[in-house]
Amino acid sequence: MIYEKYIRSLPLISPLISADANATFEPAATKAYRALEHMIVTLELAPSSFVTEGALIERLGLGRTPVREAIQRLAWEGLLDIRPRAGIAVAPLHAGDWLRVLDARRGIEVVLARSAARFVTREAADLFHEAALAMQKAVISGNVLAFIQADKALDEALAIAADNPFAARVAAPLQTHSRRFWYRYKADTGLAESAEHHVALIRSILDGDEEGAAKDAKKLMALLRGHAEVAATR
Repeated sequence: MIYEKYIRSLPLISPLISADANATFEPAATKAYRALEHMIVTLELAPSSFVTEGALIERLGLGRTPVREAIQRLAWEGLLDIRPRAGIAVAPLHAGDWLRVLDARRGIEVVLARSAARFVTREAADLFHEAALAMQKAVISGNVLAFIQADKALDEALAIAADNPFAARVAAPLQTHSRRFWYRYKADTGLAESAEHHVALIRSILDGDEEGAAKDAKKLMALLRGHAEVAATR
């Protein structure tokens, strides 16, 4: 497949450090956030459904304070809606909103791609390479959940490489919303095509090609927008 050609052609870097050797302490609030975000993106917490703080605490097996912090962060990002005396509402999922998310996301992705190609470090390059390989494995096995995780890892590598925390903070919630829409409307057929575009972007970044990275970011956003336009007409 085309995406395998891109992965094979990525610049050689040092062998990846094992997950155990690379592990770092993760605060409980971050664990809670990642778990809840994943549950929202993969629709385990159904759109427009209601949950309680207590139910989420029991489900995650974490303390009240970290779960509450995660809920507040997700509310700020528009993925949860805290309603006093009514519970916590999971954001609805309207196909037409995917277009709005992508329109907001497009420009910031180009900024991040350009900056990443300019400032990418060895550490960030390792993260990109790991994300690309994880994405390849997910496509080969047809594992949608693994693909979602690889896509998030790629976005986090992009944020690190770009060295622009302001742009990264704007992009992160838009990326999460976009993953949620993609999972709902395109996950059954879109793995290989999406991987091809993501890996092309990684290649341009690792080559230090700012213009190429910008073009690849635009192509990726155009691909997603095409999917969103189809979803909006269903």
